[in-house]
Amino acid sequence: MKQTNSYRKDVFLFKRFTRKAYSAFASMHKIVNIGVLTGCVLTAVPAVGISAQSTTTESNQKTPEDLEHELEEVMVTASRISLPVNQTAKLVTVVTKEQIEQAPVQSIQDLLIYTANIDVIQRAGHGVQADISIRGGSKDQTAVLLNGINVSNSHTGLYSLDIPINLSDIERIEIIHGPSALIYGASAFSGGINIITKKNAQPKGYARLEGGMHKMRAIEARAAAQTGMATTSISAGHNASGGYVDNTDYNLNSILIQSRFDINKNAKIDVGLGFNDKKYGANSFYTAAFPNQYDHTSRYLGSIKGEFGDQLKFIPIVYWFRHYDTFELVRGTDKGKNHHRGDTYGTNLIMQYESKAGNTSLGTEIRSEDILSNVLGEALPKPRGEYKRYDDRTNASVTLEHTAKLDHFVLSAGVLMNHNTLEKGKYKFYPAASLAYRPNYYLNIYATWGNSTRLPSFTELYYTTETHESNSNLLPERSQSVDLGVKYKNSFISGYITGFLMWGRNIIDWIDKEIDGEMVSASWNHTELNTQGAEAGILLRLGDFVPLLGDASSLSIDYARMHQDCDTKGQNSQYKLNYLRDKLTATFNHRIYKGFSAGWYFRYQKRMGMYKVFKNAEDTGVLTQYRPFSTLDLRLNYQYEDITVHMNMNNLYDTRHNDMGNIPQPGFWLTGGVSYTFK
Repeated sequence: MKQTNSYRKDVFLFKRFTRKAYSAFASMHKIVNIGVLTGCVLTAVPAVGISAQSTTTESNQKTPEDLEHELEEVMVTASRISLPVNQTAKLVTVVTKEQIEQAPVQSIQDLLIYTANIDVIQRAGHGVQADISIRGGSKDQTAVLLNGINVSNSHTGLYSLDIPINLSDIERIEIIHGPSALIYGASAFSGGINIITKKNAQPKGYARLEGGMHKMRAIEARAAAQTGMATTSISAGHNASGGYVDNTDYNLNSILIQSRFDINKNAKIDVGLGFNDKKYGANSFYTAAFPNQYDHTSRYLGSIKGEFGDQLKFIPIVYWFRHYDTFELVRGTDKGKNHHRGDTYGTNLIMQYESKAGNTSLGTEIRSEDILSNVLGEALPKPRGEYKRYDDRTNASVTLEHTAKLDHFVLSAGVLMNHNTLEKGKYKFYPAASLAYRPNYYLNIYATWGNSTRLPSFTELYYTTETHESNSNLLPERSQSVDLGVKYKNSFISGYITGFLMWGRNIIDWIDKEIDGEMVSASWNHTELNTQGAEAGILLRLGDFVPLLGDASSLSIDYARMHQDCDTKGQNSQYKLNYLRDKLTATFNHRIYKGFSAGWYFRYQKRMGMYKVFKNAEDTGVLTQYRPFSTLDLRLNYQYEDITVHMNMNNLYDTRHNDMGNIPQPGFWLTGGVSYTFK
């Protein structure tokens, strides 16, 4: 990677060194560091197994020209300063575009279930709806970002992944573990997910057709072109199904337009516009007492992001998104019908300065969120159509962070100053620090300490119906955590083990509360929630040692275990102790013969807690524990030049399971399709 400091030499890094003729490419008169970049050199090996190559055919193997493009290290936003992944001192999981292409999935939610340290509570698969949790947090405690822009939904975290993006748009996904307010802002209470989209014009186009059981059909298309200094891409996707049980049908559509303007080598502007629309049967999604629920959501999104300068860099960002939600408690009727419209406006300015002393970042953000609804907010003096209530709030923050590299050490420290209109006149500080020690290229030892906060969602503040009671006096949540970890890597094996402690205060939860003889869900602040856990994983790159399996074959095994204790003051918490205690994932990608390849994806998990059993929409009065379960998914690929034919077999042995309460998950589901890449 070429450094901006004129006193430094040019350094080139190979992602993979094999016994090929081009292994010494570009080495003459340069300093060459040879090793394996697994996508998480100083971080964690993800469940799918990081690889720079696709586990398909020999024709897919990297050419010398491809390697030249990969000499730069992967840059990740594991801090306000974008750094090469092997210089970060934080726990990061990176999911690459090659892994996404290999996985038997239809959506980001489906993809994340193969990551051991993420809890994906699916109400329905294929991107319909899911709660995404990191390290025992809730759906509202995980920040979701698109190209570094926080698109988390202030209405409820259920809709944070309602974003206009197709799988073919994704360059990589970065997952930050633990409280990350300094990095991603006030909503990153237990961690954050940053989705990075492709910005180049190659390939010029992509098209996919797919169909399968339960009347499933999908189509996706993407095109990109470069004209002058502008690179523009447009993608569109449609995914639909008749449903695997009653009232689980869905119809999903999305479109994304992106343009990058490369003004010069030190100035660029990214513009993005997107829209997505979801209509789906919500079988028992929010209460098993009404299984015939229905939801229709849509989101509009626009953003402008610039990057100017070299040694001193300015990154201004302006964004807006609007989210609509129409919910029917009884499908096709007005019973319990809710209308919501939420707007979020934001502006950021990040300044970065690189010197001999390291990298310094100063950032500011102002974010305004509002809600129009017939049930959320304060009463409007005059209704606006179906909207009778309204509320808004503003959050402002300033961050300061410095990262320094001293011999074998990488040290990062900073602080977030945050103010929101829920706590008038109060300015809260959330410091963080991390240290990584690399005695050699193969070994890394790191420790982190961080703090974070989260504002209550509008649902938690105001959602009062015949089944729920809200609390407008909720306080922001706070958390603090420490991590200690070790990673090792060489050309054949990568491994990691890390332990963490997290302390949460003023935790928001839904509890059982009796009102007029009826039990409802009520929101309130817990005093504290403490989490302890450990994560470990190993990745074996098998290509050079078992040639029969293909050059890019790999095996990864990851395991995460947690324990939580919560002071509920005698109340029955509905969600906080329903955490994922154990999760084991294993992935094996290999070649079968010439153009044929296979990917095996195994998952085992054990959830703690209990839930009420409903039968025919009636509460039986029985409490039952979540049962542990395992699933095995298989993807078969055949590739011939630019055409790929695939078959997905999800839940091969037809495991009956549920991630939440009385919501059944799909059994065996067979899909297949064909895709073509226009180069």
